[in-house]
Amino acid sequence: MSQAQSVSILDRRILLPAVGAAFRKLDPRTLARNPVMFVVATVSALTTLLFLRDLARGGPDLGFSFQINLWLWFTVLFANFAEAVAEGRGKAQADSLRKARTETEAKRLTSATGRDYERVPGTSLKVGDLVLVEAGDIIPSDGEVIEGVASVNEAAITGESAPVIRESGGDRSAVTGGTEVLSDWIRVRITAAAGATFLDRMISLVEGAERQKTPNEIALNILLAGMTLIFVLATATIPSFAAYAGGSIPVIVLVALFVTLIPTTIGALLSAIGIAGMDRLVRFNVLAMSGRAVEAAGDIDTLLLDKTGTITLGNRQATAFRPLKGVSEQALADAAQLASLADETPEGRSVVVLAKEKYAIRARDMASLKASFVPFTAQTRMSGVDLEGSSIRKGAVEAVLAAVAGQADGAAVKELRAIADEIAKTGGTPLAVSRDGRLLGVIALKDIVKGGIRERFAELRRMGIRTVMITGDNPITAAAIAAEAGVDDFLAQATPENKLELIREEQAKGKLVAMCGDGTNDAPALAQADVGVAMNTGTVAAREAGNMVDLDSDPTKLIEIVEIGKQLLMTRGALTTFSIANDIAKYFAIIPAMFLTFYPQLGVLNVMGLATPQSAILSAIIFNALIIIALIPLSLKGVAYRPVGAGALLSRNLLIYGLGGILVPFVGIKAIDLLVTAIGLA
Repeated sequence: MSQAQSVSILDRRILLPAVGAAFRKLDPRTLARNPVMFVVATVSALTTLLFLRDLARGGPDLGFSFQINLWLWFTVLFANFAEAVAEGRGKAQADSLRKARTETEAKRLTSATGRDYERVPGTSLKVGDLVLVEAGDIIPSDGEVIEGVASVNEAAITGESAPVIRESGGDRSAVTGGTEVLSDWIRVRITAAAGATFLDRMISLVEGAERQKTPNEIALNILLAGMTLIFVLATATIPSFAAYAGGSIPVIVLVALFVTLIPTTIGALLSAIGIAGMDRLVRFNVLAMSGRAVEAAGDIDTLLLDKTGTITLGNRQATAFRPLKGVSEQALADAAQLASLADETPEGRSVVVLAKEKYAIRARDMASLKASFVPFTAQTRMSGVDLEGSSIRKGAVEAVLAAVAGQADGAAVKELRAIADEIAKTGGTPLAVSRDGRLLGVIALKDIVKGGIRERFAELRRMGIRTVMITGDNPITAAAIAAEAGVDDFLAQATPENKLELIREEQAKGKLVAMCGDGTNDAPALAQADVGVAMNTGTVAAREAGNMVDLDSDPTKLIEIVEIGKQLLMTRGALTTFSIANDIAKYFAIIPAMFLTFYPQLGVLNVMGLATPQSAILSAIIFNALIIIALIPLSLKGVAYRPVGAGALLSRNLLIYGLGGILVPFVGIKAIDLLVTAIGLA
């Protein structure tokens, strides 16, 4: 698995632009998206106006008021800075993707059948245009291969150095603009207009431009707004208590109390946490269309996986030659290779490779043998070769048996059927081979399960996720592949309607469902699933239907996706716990200081031993601003994921972040109090 290069938050390419962005985000229209920080900015503006009024009139405690105003604005700026740093990491990732988007020249075909073309700028291509892409050419825009097969270098997008095969038909026909054809040629139908390609969409997603708030995030925002409103009312009642005691409390002090008591910490970091979740997926070569998809991944109960191209490599490959009695494996392999030399299908090429690797049978000069190839057709279900008076045929068992009827020995027919049935029961596909009317044996074709996938499914099981393989194969073949892959269940002979029905059944039980697929027939299920992970090697329809795209086309990547989703939820919960506990500690710093003059008995609550009321208030407001900066790395990196239950997780959060949220302010505010007192700021 390839991971995109991680960009450090200390990188000056991130920090310097984030400083400017923090000031630009002071726009009220931007701040309004975060209710807590919008309120902080509003009261900061109010206290600034009051300070300017007092400055003009020569009011008292101007130095103290100036410092409070300064740190109030720092609180807002630091919150904006946290969000800007998170966005900056995404923009740094996007810059590397932009390098793949080059201004290319396209060979637009002048007819639907010929190979004559005209050179045009890639940006002028329209949906439906046909282009020819040859070895060394850059694919000018997104499209689907309608003719040919080629090796394509997609390293600029996926980070994988190994080239991939793209061919017409099937689930490996989609090509992405900006990738390079290394060999052969392909005819491509353009499926995306200029500026709307998959690469453009990737860049937009990575930059976080389309990030949507999740339901939990919206609920938390409502909670924070409610708490803010409660503290507005609570703070508004304090002047009447002070008046009853025969005194008054300055507005600047009331604002300081209000800002330090509302949940500014989590309010400031909420956006950064969501953006960072999407950014962490990018570093695992997965693109999420919204934060909602990342969060939903953290609660997945059921994972559905398409078999072909997702669990298996996508093309059947020859794995064994099974000769009949009296026929050597060498003779069967030799005949099978001769019949496959003109077969350009993946299965045909795998027969040639197996004969070469297992029996050192190399390709022959067919011209000197005066060979005449017989192409495969849907009617005959066979292919083969005629050479030097000899006729070799390879194809479906029943088709080959029909071709040799009346010539083959009855015992040989019975033996061949037995071998074919044995291969079919193990999930393979048998191909019979004959020469001059004599049956030679069977080629075993098999869907190759991707390496290491069984262990990964076992890990998903330990995380409480049920895996279900979906395939159009018959139940016998499906059962064999499911057992080899290690999935919990399978659905055989599945139609797109069957997949949709299964997903809806799971969702009706209150479960969150993830679907991994790569074919056009997977598109409805990918759209219905709570988390639809489309393989990058899949069709355009599949990639458009999903809300995530796996650039490495590795279905077991869902383990990382789930962990990142859970990490996002855990991080938000941990920092919310810290923020609330944090407010409790700040309460003990400010409340005694505010009312100490009126009620000397409150001195017993000054457990921190803060020097003066002014130093207490100033220290609390400074700490409130600095703690946001201190927690930026944690909000971006996320809390370390551990596969534990909800009860254990709550206990851990209360112990580490709840207790820490109380103790850290006590230590921090006291240290700041000593400092501001020592240098005479209060």
